[in-house]
Amino acid sequence: MKIRTKLSVLLIVSAALSLLMFAFLWKNMGNVWRFMCRFPAISWDSQALIEKIEETAPYYDVPDNEENVEETKAFKPFFNIKDKYTSLYIYEIGGKGLFRAGAYAEIMATSPVAEFMNFEYQMTSGEVEMHYEVPTQFHNGEFTVMIFSYHSVRIITVYLIISVLLSIAVFLSINLVFINRKMKAVLGMKDEVLLMASGELNHPVSACGEDEIGILSSELDHLRIALKENIHQEEESRKANQDLITTMSHDLRTPLTILSGYLEVLKHKRVSPEMEEDYLDRCLKKTNDIKEMTDKMFEYALVYEETEDVTITKVKLETMRGILYENLDFLRLAGFRADVVMEECTGAVLGDEVLLKRIFNNLFSNILKYGDKTTPVKLSLQMEKKKVKVGLINTVKKEKDGTESHCIGLKSAKKMVDLMEGEIYVLNQAEIYSVQISLPIA
Repeated sequence: MKIRTKLSVLLIVSAALSLLMFAFLWKNMGNVWRFMCRFPAISWDSQALIEKIEETAPYYDVPDNEENVEETKAFKPFFNIKDKYTSLYIYEIGGKGLFRAGAYAEIMATSPVAEFMNFEYQMTSGEVEMHYEVPTQFHNGEFTVMIFSYHSVRIITVYLIISVLLSIAVFLSINLVFINRKMKAVLGMKDEVLLMASGELNHPVSACGEDEIGILSSELDHLRIALKENIHQEEESRKANQDLITTMSHDLRTPLTILSGYLEVLKHKRVSPEMEEDYLDRCLKKTNDIKEMTDKMFEYALVYEETEDVTITKVKLETMRGILYENLDFLRLAGFRADVVMEECTGAVLGDEVLLKRIFNNLFSNILKYGDKTTPVKLSLQMEKKKVKVGLINTVKKEKDGTESHCIGLKSAKKMVDLMEGEIYVLNQAEIYSVQISLPIA
């Protein structure tokens, strides 16, 4: 429900309640007046007036009728015993109770102020009027004296003001409570916005109902969640980019190191002339590998993301063995010994040749850095249960060069094996480092 609709309904309801409040107060004015008559400063002594009437009446003759001017004039001083808030009327006893004489309360007489008081009295429907019937013995017989008291008029003006003020207070209090609640909700959202502006995005925005303010608070909470997710994604992207730069520098460093090694061997003429051409071919091949890696840098920019797409093709086992032998030759040139067990098998695996080169370059590069040259490196290749398994085992040297390993090469190798839907198992125990890679056969 909209705030405008709620406010309209509330105004109608509060107005009805305030009117009911006013009607209730006026309905019970008689009870209020009777309660206040308990106090001497406000009460009216009706018994004293009755006694005074009984004492004074024997000295006066009641007129035969109200048209007898002389008798009425002579009887008029009798009414001086009353005050301005009291009316006295004389009626016959028995028969039809004909009216003989009377005096109206001056406070209710016709005048601008009296008209207002009379209006107030009429609003009370005469419920606060007090009247008495007193049989009284006059000089010319017994008559009935009707006493009407209008002393309640003294509090009507004050009571009217109080009643109006209370009714207005009911009307305003109901609406002010509603407005105050909405203002608290708006101020609460202001605090939430300032909190979000300070960078705090974990605090949820409180719900504020289903009106416009509630919709605004809900959308503000959705904005907070979206901002939090965007910032998290930016941080993940920044971290992925940093990891990509680190990984690519690691992947490029390995073939560059191998290439440097080949060139170093050629420079110092450590191979026979027949092997020089083969080493030159290997150098050219390594430069091509580096070129392919740099060309595919952006293609594999999201190697750490699960959404990375890789084109899986058939890679011949002969090509895989060539990659392994090439890295193995460089290990031997670096002074390592190797025990090689490779099955003579044909066929192909499902994978990516560039990724395979990067995987094995990373693994052999780790051996170059952390492997113990005194223990042979064990390399195996075999087919088992429609999979090709490559095993690599080496001993970790006790004294390292002081460079702390961040396992970047291994982390990159695991991701790339996952991209080719293969499996990799790593075991590092008792200075024995073992890696086994399984790839599906085409």
